[in-house]
Amino acid sequence: MKTLNIIGPGRLGKSLARLAQQSGRYQIAGVYARFAQHVTDAIAFIGAGDFCSSLDQLPAADLYLLAVPDGAIADVARELAACHIVKAGNVVFHASGVSDAALLAPLQDSGAYLASVHPAFSFADPALAVASFNATLCALEGDQLACDILQYFVLALGGKPFTLVKGGKAAYHASLTMAANYLVTLADLSLKTAQMAGIEDEIAQSLIFNLMQQTLSNIKVLGPAAALTGPIVRGDEATIEKHLAVLKDATILRCYQSMGLATIDLAAAHINKSKQAALQHIFA
Repeated sequence: MKTLNIIGPGRLGKSLARLAQQSGRYQIAGVYARFAQHVTDAIAFIGAGDFCSSLDQLPAADLYLLAVPDGAIADVARELAACHIVKAGNVVFHASGVSDAALLAPLQDSGAYLASVHPAFSFADPALAVASFNATLCALEGDQLACDILQYFVLALGGKPFTLVKGGKAAYHASLTMAANYLVTLADLSLKTAQMAGIEDEIAQSLIFNLMQQTLSNIKVLGPAAALTGPIVRGDEATIEKHLAVLKDATILRCYQSMGLATIDLAAAHINKSKQAALQHIFA
């Protein structure tokens, strides 16, 4: 059975630790955080692990997870390297969504394999996360041997691992940001625009959220281009001009124009070149 040290047992760290412990394939060795109470709480949640009041108290382990904030990863890696605990053949990995394994470079001289693992999942509630983590996609990146070892780790947690190309971490995270965060923003802007039509909040929410859910279902089945409907794919310039005329809020107008221009490209197979040019002129 492989052993795992947890450095930074926040919501993500203690969730992954508990999943690893529950798998029966990993034993949580040491748990460390800057604040003692965080360590105590994490060990209680995980159901295993030795309390460590400093990095140099961590026991030897096969794997080390640095589940600390992105801005602290490089500093913690330097501190861990100075402790000379990590040995050749160990795997050290962090869980940042946007940064790659290069942040762990201070540990390179130890002979450890370095990587990052990012679950595309929300850990807002650790107990709920543990219960619903199964089949979560997890992006792997870093040393090939580290990724090979971490594939088995992710599978043991119940996740589905996949590997990113070198240098692909930022683009990967940008795609998630657009899909998750900007979808929320789009919903908010749509609701605000519905208010301009005098639609009551409850009806507007039902109207917008149901349509978004139906559209997501269509995208999943048909793909984005085939799921596209509306005035752009029909080449309906008059309708778009009416939309632009009533969007007085500058933020909503800019978003409508930017998304419109991107949608013209998506609809290119359905509208001819002259119609595309006419639409681009309207949006610009």
